[in-house]
Amino acid sequence: MQDGIQRLLLDGEVIKTEDVEEKEIAALNKKKEKFILIDRATSEQTEDNLYRLADSVSLAFSESDGECVIDVPGKTKKVFSNKFELDGIAFEIPSPQLFNFNSPYGACSKCEGFGTILGIDHDLVIPNKNLSVYEDAVVCWRTEGMSVWKKDLIKGAPKCDFPIHKPIIDLTKEQYKMLWEGSPYFQGINAFFKDVESQTYKIQYRVMLAKYRGRTACDQCGGTRLRPDTEYVKVGDKSIGDLLQMTIKSLYEHFQSLSPSPNGEGSSSKTNRVRLDKHDTQIASRILLEINNRLQFMVDVGLEYLSLNRFSNTLSGGESQRINLTRTLGSNLTGSLYILDEPSVGLHPHDTGKLINILRYLRDLGNTVIVVEHEEEAIRAADYLIDVGPHAGTLGGEIVFAGNSADIIKNPKSLTTQYLTGKLQIEVPKQRRKPINFIEIKGAKQNNLKGIDVKIPLNALSVITGVSGSGKTTLIKQILYPYLKIQLEGFGGKPGLFKEITGYKNKIKKIEFVDQNPIGRSSRSNPVTYIKAYDAIRDLFSVQSLSKIRGYQAKHFSFNVEGGRCDACEGEGEQVVEMQFLADVHLVCEVCNGKRFKQEILEVNYNGKNIADILDLTVDEAIEFFAEKKDVVNKLKPLQDVGLGYVHLGQSSSTLSGGEAQRVKLASFLTKGVAKEQVLFIFDEPTTGLHFHDINKLLKAFNALIEIGHTVLVVEHNIDVIKCADWIIDLGPKGGEEGGHLVFEGTPENLVKNKESITAIYLKEKLK
Repeated sequence: MQDGIQRLLLDGEVIKTEDVEEKEIAALNKKKEKFILIDRATSEQTEDNLYRLADSVSLAFSESDGECVIDVPGKTKKVFSNKFELDGIAFEIPSPQLFNFNSPYGACSKCEGFGTILGIDHDLVIPNKNLSVYEDAVVCWRTEGMSVWKKDLIKGAPKCDFPIHKPIIDLTKEQYKMLWEGSPYFQGINAFFKDVESQTYKIQYRVMLAKYRGRTACDQCGGTRLRPDTEYVKVGDKSIGDLLQMTIKSLYEHFQSLSPSPNGEGSSSKTNRVRLDKHDTQIASRILLEINNRLQFMVDVGLEYLSLNRFSNTLSGGESQRINLTRTLGSNLTGSLYILDEPSVGLHPHDTGKLINILRYLRDLGNTVIVVEHEEEAIRAADYLIDVGPHAGTLGGEIVFAGNSADIIKNPKSLTTQYLTGKLQIEVPKQRRKPINFIEIKGAKQNNLKGIDVKIPLNALSVITGVSGSGKTTLIKQILYPYLKIQLEGFGGKPGLFKEITGYKNKIKKIEFVDQNPIGRSSRSNPVTYIKAYDAIRDLFSVQSLSKIRGYQAKHFSFNVEGGRCDACEGEGEQVVEMQFLADVHLVCEVCNGKRFKQEILEVNYNGKNIADILDLTVDEAIEFFAEKKDVVNKLKPLQDVGLGYVHLGQSSSTLSGGEAQRVKLASFLTKGVAKEQVLFIFDEPTTGLHFHDINKLLKAFNALIEIGHTVLVVEHNIDVIKCADWIIDLGPKGGEEGGHLVFEGTPENLVKNKESITAIYLKEKLK
């Protein structure tokens, strides 16, 4: 009555709402058919009548939460519903947030949008995938009490063609799924752990469950991170979960195919793809245009091998930068200034050309593009060059050349010019080392690797090459490094899938992975402390006459411990003013004026310089200053050898680039001198941020490591490094699903003869 409802229809009888008394409600509720009577009208097609009916239908849907009944006398009642439901299932009304795993509305309720949960870790249950089920690959079934599960599987396996003698690594996806989920003839591993969970009141079962727990793919969303009912919504026969797991290339082809077929029907028998009909295409046309443009840009910058559900922390710096670039390209801005810092990082020469085309596209739209770059192809492609130098550090800082790129060859002062013209060059080794012993990786099958066998020579310079996404990082960082780390040092990450790694025993004692991560995140960390040269400098100051008189020890000349450091800033050289809503403000310490030490400590001098003056010297200056102190010079010399002579001794590690940090790590190994134990060094793209001149120095440092008995393995795209290798392992031929094959292994001279290798095309020119 409050809503204005005047009549009810109960078992065909019209009753006025105002006539219903409270005591009659219980009796009326027993009626079989109970309706609210919204309106009664004739079926005349007059304008007024149609408006009236439209309002009444709308009110009926509103009052009944989605249902309306039309009763025409003498005909069957027609029931209409605007509820979003079918087959008894009520669905969520689609919205952009429903398909967003970063939204609580769209995220999977079990994993909360992370894609992984704490569950049964497959790698803990089956750690050795080279064994078969018959050979006790399933660890939890090895005990006498639990072996009944294995016997049950072996008994039922012949009925469903499950291969019990086949190594786990060689099982098909369907067979591996059957092992876990079971079949009508045997129970799988999931059923086993479900049984264990039902008996966790027993201590031994709780222990067993804890033993095999780890991060694993969410069983509710299958790792898509979205709520399961998003799978009900399909466009072109694909759900959003299907699209997330496709590569960019496959995704681009899929969306390209979503156009109306010539006959206007919804499917195409030729392509076996479900197309959108004309009506759906009209709805989606604008969105499809935006999607196709963005995917086209990702293909153009060489990212076609990535999938949309790839985690950001697994991307290289170059991949992240190119993804940001595609975001910009999608906006089609004009009149903008773009500044890119080494966008060719992690790019194979094959992909560098694609990048340059994209930068030219930005320019042609009417934008200004400034690129900080060392890649030769990018330098030659520039319209205008600004060359800074002539050297680094205190010997640099000048504009050596600024003008049209073609004119730089006329400038003799420029180091860049000398390398571009061939006056200076990175020489091809006159003689390559002939390896005798090899580390052999057999059956590498992680990610997109196709079960390849690879040989890595010892006491040589080996380079892993191939286009982006060909499997280089997977082979080295996910298989070789974690496995050898565990075998040689007793700890390490979980290695990926492979059959066997041999040839390292008694030949390699240690493994070092030298990446571009900072050498220290604290402002106290600096190059001179990292390579242990500061210890010798502090010892030198502690034996000066004034130090002996005052009783100063080596610790008094450290800014990391109490004693000699400034008490006001605790050796930081600055004081931080914390701001509530803004970034913290860093101010030079008023007590020590940024010197880090107490005044009395600064009174101790060596050859006219105090400890703060020493930390302010560059490596080149320090080597000259300490010329008579061979112990200090020997520690600092490797920094100079790897091209870091311009770095200040006390320079904060946080100010070093990734390439500089990597070379500091390299220098720290060179300071150790003659090898006491053979080390396998793995360098991940060490030429990042390096000029031709610095690459020359880097190669000399690699050779120095090999000369003292170590092995150097480099993951690299730079052709100058590749041409200097003793041994090349080329993966590919392309990226993603089309990669993961061993294209070639051997010397550079033999690689250029290989017609399948993309790397060979670019190497051939350098070896001429």
